[in-house]
Amino acid sequence: MGDYAVFHQLAWPAGYAVYFFISGISAALFFFSALSWFNEEYKPLRGSAFKLSFALLVLGGVLLVVDLSQPLRFFYTLNPLFWNLRSPLVWGTILLVLFGAVSVGYHLAMARADDKTARLLAVAGSVLALSLPIYSGFDLAVHQHRPVWNTPLMPVLFVALSLVSGAAVASFLAKGDARLLARLRQIMLWTAGAVGVMLVSLLVTTAYGGAGEELTYLLMTSGMLGVVFVGLGGVLGTVAPIALLLAPMGRQAAGLQIAAALLLVGGMALRYAILIGPQIVQIYF
Repeated sequence: MGDYAVFHQLAWPAGYAVYFFISGISAALFFFSALSWFNEEYKPLRGSAFKLSFALLVLGGVLLVVDLSQPLRFFYTLNPLFWNLRSPLVWGTILLVLFGAVSVGYHLAMARADDKTARLLAVAGSVLALSLPIYSGFDLAVHQHRPVWNTPLMPVLFVALSLVSGAAVASFLAKGDARLLARLRQIMLWTAGAVGVMLVSLLVTTAYGGAGEELTYLLMTSGMLGVVFVGLGGVLGTVAPIALLLAPMGRQAAGLQIAAALLLVGGMALRYAILIGPQIVQIYF
């Protein structure tokens, strides 16, 4: 009998990493827009952050629909008769639709200068916005036999990645406002630090796990995926911007925006590596 290997396709292709990236930024930008109703320092972001948040939300929805082998099946996900409420994917659909509806209402309230309604929708939208990265993390964490994914850290990590990427984008919308940039710098610094701590925790526990975990660790820290995960995501996209933000240059607008650009590169690289790496073992072995 000859030896043979069965090669499988990725169940979660790279397009989902792009969705995680832009939906996380969308959620954080809405949150910063909502903060403007309760903290004057965020007021310059109220309109611009919301508009970009909504545009990214629409783009993320389009990406999810296009990824379906039969895109028209998307309408089935809107029918409660087809819902399995034990599935994180179903909750993702519900949360996306609710967040989109609240976002539209928030825009209309601001257009009518109805501040009371806008405030209420800002709070409701912030809760729904926070739920987007949480459910994305749960989407991965419920896979019991996937190394890296199956950990309670996933939802927390995705929230931190959402905030750090959103703050990075917001720094480009701040139009040089010194007080706002100082706030965003603090958010980027602390959330990037939290991401770094969680990445170290994931790597250590994966490296000392079973055979599947150890092999996943080797795949994610060597070769081209190692360049993406460790090089772009870890060193260039997390350690370097933290060091820059702690330096005197990081307190200036130019240095802060360089750090923000690096954080965006790192945020995308980490999402890609975390999505793809744990699936590689089950493609070839």
